[in-house]
Amino acid sequence: MIPINIAIFASGAGSNAKKIIEYFNRPGTPGKNTRPIHVALIVSNNPAAGVLKIAGQEKIPVLLIQKEKFNTDGYLDQLNQFNIDFIVLAGFMWKVPSLLIKVFPHKIINIHPALLPKYGGKKMYGNFVHEAVLNAGDKESGITIHYVDDLYDHGEIIFQAKCAVDDDETVTSLSEKIHALEHEHYPKVIDRLLSAD
Repeated sequence: MIPINIAIFASGAGSNAKKIIEYFNRPGTPGKNTRPIHVALIVSNNPAAGVLKIAGQEKIPVLLIQKEKFNTDGYLDQLNQFNIDFIVLAGFMWKVPSLLIKVFPHKIINIHPALLPKYGGKKMYGNFVHEAVLNAGDKESGITIHYVDDLYDHGEIIFQAKCAVDDDETVTSLSEKIHALEHEHYPKVIDRLLSAD
């Protein structure tokens, strides 16, 4: 049976990518889909990204990309060579070009470390988001999984999960809470989306 092939786009350490790979590429993984789901490619714009080491350990091919070509043709030929059906952004720092969004309609998703529409947009990632939440005095934060469109952190929301922001919360402690939510929910939401196809 032909699998549904996922490409994970990541720029950093790759903790979310690792959880997704473990969920789908390991024997005995749960999954409701009649077709197997497989992480077939890791795409990164950062040759020093930790996610590349994870890809090597898991024997998953890597595609290193450059901005000019990405914005021009989206590396579509290379994605097609790996028969990519679905794209998952997991800490990917570049804006996805319109061409790629048109070729993969409702087939590119992203995870954001806040409850969108709050604390989204350009330069709102990682600890910058957590600092903004703490500076605003919010009593809760969380994660948002959404479809990718032409604007940063703007596409249709698929799923959100929340956590409390304690009075003595720090950027580090909030980051740990958010990572726990990401690791728990992102693979399951991907599975649910692809199982609904």
